[in-house]
Amino acid sequence: MGKRPLIVVNFKTYAEGTGENAIRMAQYCEEVSASSGVEIVVCPQAPDIYRVSNSVKIPVFAQHTDGAGAGSHTGHITAECVKSAGAGGTLINHSERRLLLADIDSAVQAARRAGLSAIICTNNVAVTIAAAMLAPQFVAIEPPELIGSGIPVSKADPDIVRGSVSAVKRVAPHVDVLCGAGISKGEDVAAALELGTAGVLLASGVVKSKDPKAALFDLVKSI
Repeated sequence: MGKRPLIVVNFKTYAEGTGENAIRMAQYCEEVSASSGVEIVVCPQAPDIYRVSNSVKIPVFAQHTDGAGAGSHTGHITAECVKSAGAGGTLINHSERRLLLADIDSAVQAARRAGLSAIICTNNVAVTIAAAMLAPQFVAIEPPELIGSGIPVSKADPDIVRGSVSAVKRVAPHVDVLCGAGISKGEDVAAALELGTAGVLLASGVVKSKDPKAALFDLVKSI
């Protein structure tokens, strides 16, 4: 990945983004990315990574990976495994899959060893600073109360976005900031970019939309 702005679409465990639907959703993302020039990353569930990565050429990220490596770690998701399935990166510490700081650090290190990009999700400026110090490629600021609300953080609480961008530039200027929570429209993306972010992380605004392709085109129209 190298282009900015970046749109990261998390499929979560929505039925609309599971199995064959995950392939279809990823293909919509690829089509819009190709026609707009905006880089779009998709995050299917772990069992769908292989089928999705073999169906599209846009980046595919895992929704979560652990710091565990090969060995006796039943139930864990290793960075090496998702890498071999075709993933190019991973979300870490999403608000729906919270980790302790030590576990976040371990997961980032495991991702680095496997050659995966890492997006650490955070909920406030202080956590964003701590996450940026771990040197992921991205931190994504997402106040949990706004996730799935349809109220974009870039409008509801622009100071937390602005503050996160400023803080990250001070402590880890090589780390890019994404904006999440409530993103659903092109104007939300434009607002996030104006606040200094490198892009957005969203889910239901696309995956649960009645017309996901139209929703994606709306997202990129203001870029």
